Amino acid sequence: MTKHILLIIGGGIAAYKAAELIRLIRKSGMTVRCVLTESGAQFVTPMTLAALSENEVHTTLWSLKDEAEMGHIQLSREADLVVVCPATANLLAKMAGGVADDLATTLLLATDTPVMAVPAMNVRMWQHAATQRNIEQLRSDGITVIQPDEGAMACGEYGPGRLPEPETIMAEISAMLVSPSLTAIGTQSTELGHNPLDGQPAFAPDRHRPLRGKHVLITAGPTHEPIDPVRYIANRSSGRQGFAIAAAAAEAGAQVTLVAGPVHLTTPAGVMRVDVETALEMEQAVQDALPADVAIMVAAVADWRADSRSGQKIKKKGAAPAPLKLTENPDILAGLAQHEKRPGLLIGFAAETENIVSHAEAKLAKKGCDWIVANDVSGDVMGGADNSVHIITRSGAEIWERLPKPEVARRLIAKISEELA
Repeated sequence: MTKHILLIIGGGIAAYKAAELIRLIRKSGMTVRCVLTESGAQFVTPMTLAALSENEVHTTLWSLKDEAEMGHIQLSREADLVVVCPATANLLAKMAGGVADDLATTLLLATDTPVMAVPAMNVRMWQHAATQRNIEQLRSDGITVIQPDEGAMACGEYGPGRLPEPETIMAEISAMLVSPSLTAIGTQSTELGHNPLDGQPAFAPDRHRPLRGKHVLITAGPTHEPIDPVRYIANRSSGRQGFAIAAAAAEAGAQVTLVAGPVHLTTPAGVMRVDVETALEMEQAVQDALPADVAIMVAAVADWRADSRSGQKIKKKGAAPAPLKLTENPDILAGLAQHEKRPGLLIGFAAETENIVSHAEAKLAKKGCDWIVANDVSGDVMGGADNSVHIITRSGAEIWERLPKPEVARRLIAKISEELA
C-alpha cells in the first residue's frame, strides 16, 4: 500500500531543500502533504509546495473548512510518518515542551504517528545546552531526531547544524518505513499492532538507531586530585575515546549521559554532559545518573588522592621533598557492579602496557562487570588519535586491529547494540 508522509516545514533558510525532498518522496511512490509554518512561509511559498506535492498546503489552525472537520486531528492521523524538516531550534523547543500554538505544533501534540525531526540551525544554537536538552527530551519521548551535517552555513559559520542533503533525509524516511516488523511506540491500531490504513505494522525498526529508547551512561577523561591550589595528581588521558563513544551512542539513538573529567573537548551532539574534577565527584555523578541500560566506564580515574589538601601552596623546605600522604580513591566500576541499580550491561576499560589479555581477564573477574575493553597504552594511545583494543568477555577475547578512535567507538556501539538485541 502507498505510504503517506506529512511534511512540516519550519522557518529557516534550509526550507528551500524541502522542495527537493518533496520531489524525492513523490519519486519513491509515496504521497506527501505539507504543513507550512508562518516562519517557513518567509522562505518558500505555499504555491511551490502545492505544485510539487499535488496536494493542498496547510498553513493555519483557523481554517473554517478544515477545522469544521477537525483538520489538525485528521492531518496528524492519516500519515504513516510525520517529518519535521527543517526543524528549527524554536520548533524543537516547542515540541519538547508540548507547546501547541499553531497548526504545526498542535498536530504534533495530537499525533499518534511516528515523528522524525531533521534539525537545521546555526552551529551555536545547535550546541547550546538548551537545544541539547530539548533533543534529549524528544528522543526519550520516542521521536527520531536526525543528526545534522557539519559544514559551511548560510550565516558564514562552520560546524554541525546544516540540514542533511535531501537524498540523506529520504534514505532515513525509507529506513523507517520499508520493513513491516515493528509498530511505532504510541501508535494506535485496530488489532495486533497493525495500522488500520493498510493492515500492516506502521513502520520499520529504526535500523540506524538501534539504541533508541536506551539510556547509556559513559565516563571519560582523567580525574584531577588536588594536592594544593596549584598542584594535583593526574594522568595523560585525553578523553577522546570516551567522547567518541558518547557521540556514537547518540548517533545510535540512545539517551546519553557523559560524565567528563577535566578535558577541553566539544560536547557531542545530543549528549547530556556532566563535568567533574575528582574521583569522588565522578562517583557521585555516576550514581546520580542511574538508572541506565548500559554503562561504559572509559574514564582513567586516579587510583589515589592526597589524604589532605593544603589550602596554600606547599613551599620547599630545604633539600627534603614535602611529605605527601595518599589515600585510595573509590573503585567506581566495582561499586557500580554491586549497586542496586546496576546497569544491565556494565563495561569497564583497562589501560595496560603488557600482558593485555591476562590483566584484563583478571580485572573482569575482580570488578564484577560484563565486559572489559583493554587498550594497549604502551605507545601514543593516551592523547593520540588511534586505539588498539581487546574486548574481554566471559566467553572469550576479541582482538581488534589499531583503528581511529571514532571507528573503535562505532564498532563498540554496534557490538553493544547486538548484545542488547
